Amino acid sequence: MSENQNKIALVTGASRGIGKACAIELAKAGYDIAITYAGNDEAANQTIEELKALKVKAKSYKFNIADKEACSNAAEEILKDFGHLDVLVNNAGITRDGLFMRMSAENWEAVINTNLNSAYYMTSQIIKTMIKQRSGCIINMSSIVGKMGNAGQANYSAAKAGLIGFTKSLAKELGSRNIRVNAIAPGFIQTDMTKDLDTEKIVEHIPLKRLGVPADIAKTVKFLAEDAPYITGQVIGVDGGLVV
Repeated sequence: MSENQNKIALVTGASRGIGKACAIELAKAGYDIAITYAGNDEAANQTIEELKALKVKAKSYKFNIADKEACSNAAEEILKDFGHLDVLVNNAGITRDGLFMRMSAENWEAVINTNLNSAYYMTSQIIKTMIKQRSGCIINMSSIVGKMGNAGQANYSAAKAGLIGFTKSLAKELGSRNIRVNAIAPGFIQTDMTKDLDTEKIVEHIPLKRLGVPADIAKTVKFLAEDAPYITGQVIGVDGGLVV
């Protein structure tokens, strides 16, 4: 990136929750922001307004991130609108929990496609511009269950474990091009995904004795993007000490 170019970041699944917090944190660091979302227009519009209030360029893109062609078209539009890309945060994700013996193929495929395949779809498009500019940072949002597994989440755990392997392999391939690839493994974070959990029992097992908040993840994203020039191929646990 030349000195007279703005820094650009793309955060997938960023209309709310962790993705929104990541987008806002990067905007505070001076990045122009592109966000993707699946369906909540009101939340996406609110996020864009908050980003613009930070005096950065911001635009949202609505499409199904589990669709390869939709990802290709969106990436082309994003690069046309912003010119280049410095940071890609593959954050989009869903859950379809249930015991494996009762898990439908539909729920398995929905989670794998949205949480894992989407990272391939977006990265395979965005990586071309990073290779050309010989710089870039990719951050994949994994999970502690990608490292330790979790009953009732075979699909989610498999997708998040896949992101870890994806991260480590890409880091080895792209390091010579000055492109860093890391993953974050959040623990239990206060979002819509965790609102129905028995948080009191969970907190008993967390050394820091609290759930995380989206800002905990967002600050780690900002660190990896801005302050970690010699870190690549790593999985950063942000879980209050739950998995050691």
